[in-house]
Amino acid sequence: MIEGSCCCGAVRFELLAQPSTMGTCHCSRCRKAGASTIVFVKREDLRWVQGREHVATYQPDPPYQYARCFCRICGSSLGEILSGEASFPIAANALDTEIGLRNRFHEFTSEKPGWVQICDDAPQNPGHPAT
Repeated sequence: MIEGSCCCGAVRFELLAQPSTMGTCHCSRCRKAGASTIVFVKREDLRWVQGREHVATYQPDPPYQYARCFCRICGSSLGEILSGEASFPIAANALDTEIGLRNRFHEFTSEKPGWVQICDDAPQNPGHPAT
């Protein structure tokens, strides 16, 4: 079982299975949200322990489409943890348990600031990785 939470502990959840992959987004929106490194989970593998009512969602204006979730008490980024999709990204920083995954991709490297150094061998993509 993988445990996760926000900084203040008001939001707690568990993952019943290992996330499928880990990646890093370098777009300005993910950097500002504080959730550049993400893991992908299946909706049926997410179990709320407490604090779902403390999760707020920021819905951006078009052309952006991905809502970002965060704890309304401490502001910790939680990725897209309230997504209705079958699989969705959550912020790796919200995981409390070691998951044994390593970064598999970098996306939106065209928006990466000069002060960020990519220090792994994961493939780099100027936009979304090709599927």
